[in-house]
Amino acid sequence: MKLYLIAVAALLTFAGATAQEPTNRQKMETLELTREWDKTFPQSDRVEHAKILFHNRYGITLAADLYKPKNARGPLAAIAVCGPFGAVKEQVSGLYAQTLAERGFLTIAFDPSYCGESGGTPRYLTSPEISTEDFSAAVDYLLTCGEADPERIGIVGICGWGGFALNAAANDPRIRATVTSTMYDMSRVSANGYYDAMTADDRYELRRQLNGQRTADYRSGSYERDGGVVDPVPDDAPPFVRQYHDYYKTPRGYHPRSLNSNEGKLRTSALAFINMPILAYIGEIRTPVLMIHGEKAHSRYFSEDAYRRLTGDNKELLIIPGASHTDLYDNLDAIPFDRIERFFAEAFAR
Repeated sequence: MKLYLIAVAALLTFAGATAQEPTNRQKMETLELTREWDKTFPQSDRVEHAKILFHNRYGITLAADLYKPKNARGPLAAIAVCGPFGAVKEQVSGLYAQTLAERGFLTIAFDPSYCGESGGTPRYLTSPEISTEDFSAAVDYLLTCGEADPERIGIVGICGWGGFALNAAANDPRIRATVTSTMYDMSRVSANGYYDAMTADDRYELRRQLNGQRTADYRSGSYERDGGVVDPVPDDAPPFVRQYHDYYKTPRGYHPRSLNSNEGKLRTSALAFINMPILAYIGEIRTPVLMIHGEKAHSRYFSEDAYRRLTGDNKELLIIPGASHTDLYDNLDAIPFDRIERFFAEAFAR
């Protein structure tokens, strides 16, 4: 059963939760939200769950799941979570948010602009600027919802959203602490390929192809998508491609609204990332940062290189022995929630 919601109501009731009105009454989009628990992980009986809506500075209405420890009294330390790149809140970010709520935090897991249950057209677009803005918009909501302590607000970015989290932390001092998990630098990999193997000629050819696609999209009045995670997996595919498939294309992590699980993002989205490095100012982050990556992850170098660019005594890189990139999506034996909880508690006490 679907619920059609006018976004003047900021909090939709679930399991007896009380509806509330937003403090910001800017008119928002009409969104279609689901009432069913349609996550890829089981619902916790220790946490209250509700749907919320908020908007970013571009007027796009974002849909999110709010998780609150049962019987908690506010104001609470609060954390906004998003990622992986191409995923939705019913997948990894929701698991992180619910687990952190079990540990005492008020959390929200949100769908990015143009994706999932969030608003924005054209659908399935991705943007380095707007994705970074979405994190700050989540902070806007937490600062004004009445249940969060404004001095204790943090963010968690997973996979490509780890890069957006660092970019947001560099630009938004309201973010008091940042965690990245299995981070990708989407600008770097889009412009340079894996392990920076692309040349300037390769990049020119990619731009030529993508701008040709842009012309074709304009003529047709539609948008070509990039196909999502490859299915079936070719015999000669590298292990990380099979790991993505094992998460996004199987019952383990498949979700009908996930870009990666289905037809992917708009093909021309890559143009913005090729031309706009997102981590230019992360060396100026003055708040604590914890970066987590798997020892066996193909993407490990993104975190290691970004970590070297952070300054001061407010940074930590935690490598999880034996873990792959996708182990940090949903493997509760690999994701170091004890350390994440302790990191936020220590950061908020500074």
